[in-house]
Order: sequence, then C-alpha cells, then structure tokens
Amino acid sequence: MNRTASALSLLTVLSLTACGGEDESDKATGEPRPSASQSKRPTPAEKLAELMVAPTDVKGFSVQEHSDKFALAKSPEDVTLDKPACAPLAYAINQLPLGEPQADLTRVLADEAKGLNSAHTYITLTTYASGGAQSALADVKKAVAACGDGFTAKGSGGTSAYDSVTPEDVTPAGDETLGFTSTMTFRGAPHTMHTQVVRAGEVLGVYFSVNGAAIANARPSDAKLAPAVVKAQNGKLG
Repeated sequence: MNRTASALSLLTVLSLTACGGEDESDKATGEPRPSASQSKRPTPAEKLAELMVAPTDVKGFSVQEHSDKFALAKSPEDVTLDKPACAPLAYAINQLPLGEPQADLTRVLADEAKGLNSAHTYITLTTYASGGAQSALADVKKAVAACGDGFTAKGSGGTSAYDSVTPEDVTPAGDETLGFTSTMTFRGAPHTMHTQVVRAGEVLGVYFSVNGAAIANARPSDAKLAPAVVKAQNGKLG
C-alpha cells in the first residue's frame, strides 16, 4: 500500500472514531449507548418524587409515607359503589389514583405543634400520558355534580358511607383546579372533610384533609386543608 492510501485509510478511521457520539455501540452488548439526555431523563415515579413536598418545604409539618394498612382499599379495582358515577370521589377521598396514571405517590402531613389529634392532610400526586390528567379531572367534576346526596363505597378495608358532596371554592392553582367537601356520620358524630384537585400539565395533585382521631373517638370534626401545605405543594407543581 502506498503512502497516499495509508494516509486516507488513517483519516477514515479517525473520522469514524470522532463521529461515533450517540451511535457508538456498547462493546459488551452491541447495543447503542444512550445519550446523556436519555440516561438522565427521570421516570414518572422519579418525577413525582421530585414534585412532592418535603419537610423543608413545609416547616412545622411532618411528612410521612402513606400506609394502606387501614385503607378502604389498596387499588381502585377493589372498590365497589352503590353509585358508579361517584367512583372518582371515592378514589380521591381514599388516596387512590384517578384515571390511568403512569405513576402515583402519596404522603400524609401533620402539624407537629397540634399533635395526632389534629387534622391530617393527604397529598396524592399522579402523572399521565398526554391528555390523561385533564380527562381524570373532568371525571371528578362530573362526579361532584352527580353525587350531591352522597354515596357508599366498599373495599377490603370496610365500608364508608358519605352523606353529601358539595362544591367548594378554592384558590386558583395550576392549569385548573376544583374543590369539594364531603360529609359523613360515624357513631352519631358528623364529620366534614375537604378535597382539592389541581392539574399542572400532565400531573394531578389531590389534597384531602380528615381528622381521623375525631372520627375514631366520635367527636364532631371539620378538617380543613392546611393552607401552608396547599401553598407549598402548589408552588412545587408550578
């Protein structure tokens, strides 16, 4: 081989090596190596973990993982209702995902100064494929309009009968939001719970407040959402 051919051959090798970039294959598997942007893209679950409020976002509140030990049901499929149209409300009230999400995450927050006897705020975040969040929120709107005189939901964890559902005005947040109150009576004591659903792009945030200690001890309660918690979570959703 003459010098010219050798030089061209060398240039070709160098050129192919320099242009490898994203198309370069992994020598062990022969598969293309992912680009830096692909490898760093968060999964739906990781995205929700980043969006969920942390103790540093809501000083004075504990932020704990939600246990389904005493839950009405562990999945939407385990819930049966006397009025199927009210299903989205049952899911929202019981920390179950709405619609068909790609991932969901729930945390429970309590005011540390008030202790265990105060209201707790539950936050459930869900993320969806394109259009899924808007569709899920629309289903909640329809359910609020259809279930004013209450409904009964049954699951593996028991039965919950709600006496009424009423639309509630809430502070604007995200791309769209709605609020509603639900009431129930347990051992003769009335209880009012508050829920807000916020859509930010393809993510839904469901905020639900209840005083479990009051219900367990047959003390009347009106468990309002903690404003500091709602503000902090809305801020993270954008």
